[in-house]
Amino acid sequence: MIDLNGINALTLIFASLLIFAIAYRFYGIFLANKVLRLNAKITTPAVEFADGQDYVKTDKKVLFGHHFAAIAAAGPLVGPVLAAQFGYLPGALWILIGCVLGGGVHDMVVLFASVRHKGESLATIASKEISKPIGTIAGLAVLFILILTLAGLSLACISAMHEAPWSLFTIILTMPIAIIMGLIMRYREGSVTFASLLGGVLLIVGIISGHNLMEMPAIANLFNWSIGTISIAIAVYGFFASVLPIWLLLVPRDYLSTYLKIGTILMLTVGIIFVAPTIQMPAFTSFIHGGGPVIGGPVLPFIFIVIACGAISGFHAIIATGTTPKMLGNEREILFVGYGAMLVEGFVALMALIAACTLMPGDYFAINTPVAAYDQFLAMHPELHAVDLQHFIDRIGIDLHGRTGGAVSLAVGMAHIFDKVPFMDNVMAYWYNFAIMFEAVFILTAIDAGTRVGRFFLQEMLGSVIPAFKDKNWWPGVILCSAIFTFSWGYLVYTGNVSSIWPLFGISNQLLAACGLIVCTTMLIRMNRKKYALCAAIPGIFMAIITFWAGYVQVKDIYLPNEQYLLASLAGIAMLLMGIVFIGTFIRWSQLFKVKELKVDMYGEEVKELVER
Repeated sequence: MIDLNGINALTLIFASLLIFAIAYRFYGIFLANKVLRLNAKITTPAVEFADGQDYVKTDKKVLFGHHFAAIAAAGPLVGPVLAAQFGYLPGALWILIGCVLGGGVHDMVVLFASVRHKGESLATIASKEISKPIGTIAGLAVLFILILTLAGLSLACISAMHEAPWSLFTIILTMPIAIIMGLIMRYREGSVTFASLLGGVLLIVGIISGHNLMEMPAIANLFNWSIGTISIAIAVYGFFASVLPIWLLLVPRDYLSTYLKIGTILMLTVGIIFVAPTIQMPAFTSFIHGGGPVIGGPVLPFIFIVIACGAISGFHAIIATGTTPKMLGNEREILFVGYGAMLVEGFVALMALIAACTLMPGDYFAINTPVAAYDQFLAMHPELHAVDLQHFIDRIGIDLHGRTGGAVSLAVGMAHIFDKVPFMDNVMAYWYNFAIMFEAVFILTAIDAGTRVGRFFLQEMLGSVIPAFKDKNWWPGVILCSAIFTFSWGYLVYTGNVSSIWPLFGISNQLLAACGLIVCTTMLIRMNRKKYALCAAIPGIFMAIITFWAGYVQVKDIYLPNEQYLLASLAGIAMLLMGIVFIGTFIRWSQLFKVKELKVDMYGEEVKELVER
């Protein structure tokens, strides 16, 4: 019998790289050529509706950077770290399998559907492919889930940045650098490489100089913001990222952030290869049956909602029907942008899992167990006492006990690995703060893109009542919808009413992923691709069943016994709305299966029915 405990981290790295490379080369190309039949000759919305504001044809490398930065928020970092409570194996298996067969398929299919529907939202696609009532309910569900998602991500970002001057300084610095890059790429033809190099150099200079600048009290005080101040600042940033032309701030900042994200993950990969650490967390812990201090439920079904981004994520559907389809210049690029970015995110998630699992289990649980409950936890599990935690505290200079939420344990794990690299043994505090800043960058790039997409959704919904709102260039509508949507999630962040949101975020997020797959399966069935539609239908139905199961357990066994009635109500609303969408969609499937006569659509393809484009 193979002993899965105490394996080397390199085993997981090489296995994931091999699996992802094979998946892209074979399954990704199969999806592109057989399932979706991507056609380079088709005029994309970015070209057909070019307006210099939202519909902007973008270089595929830049678009990959934007898309990856927008979809890779806190999920692939925080989720796997929290899931380490169950042991390293459940999380590793779900990331590898879910990413290849679920997340990558989801992102490609949803992006394809939006490109064929003028770059419009998932709600609009549902209206045209299923029915207007279902589209309206889907729109309400997406808006509801997006508000909860952005509030949860913002709270995670605030916990990483408040009273952390160096991290905040670097985050703020990315904004003027991004504007400079945007202006160069906009008004200097063929300048992507130059803008990339300039932005990268300025970012590196900012990171290095920021560490020294923050040692000056007068400057450090300028960036030593409280939780309340950062809560307001994040909402203000989201508003401007939603209103300003997409090429000026959002896309170049996401593109710039991608350098930091991928660069840091590559450094972590090299560090793991060089250090070759042993996975200290066992393959399975005693908490797989429930009762853990991090996640209260059992590994099944909770592993599927704790690790959302990194395996499959409904938030990706918001980006894939929001900003990205309006910038895609060639339909064939859906493979590179959609499937490729998802595989990279899966690798990021696995690296986060490895970083957390290289800590001693006792150190991991000491960081992720609330201080008030730690003594009781230790009395019940004396074998999980802290081993190296005091050493980390002395080196970093921060009390690490009870810093729950995953971000701190990931940062400590990364710093622990970098600290073992030769000549790096005296800079653990530097690496810790760098890791915290790195996580904040991940989160903010989802907040800006998510806020802009929320504005799109709101304009579409109000446009059904007041047609002027449908005009994405009508400034009163743009500003009003941006303000309303930003206030909706900003208020939750400022008041802190959803501070324990991660399980709720996981439930709503995975329901949205199931919705994206199931709705877009309808489009594939209509396009007479019943056999190939199974590639989207199977993971969609699986995610719907598993997430309803997790939601039921979360509400019955955790929210209600702990009198968390607000969270229980929000979870119930999300499941009810999505349940209605699923039932309406399955009825539409049965109707389409009965259609025998085929028609030719505007792309020259035989379809069961024609729909408005």
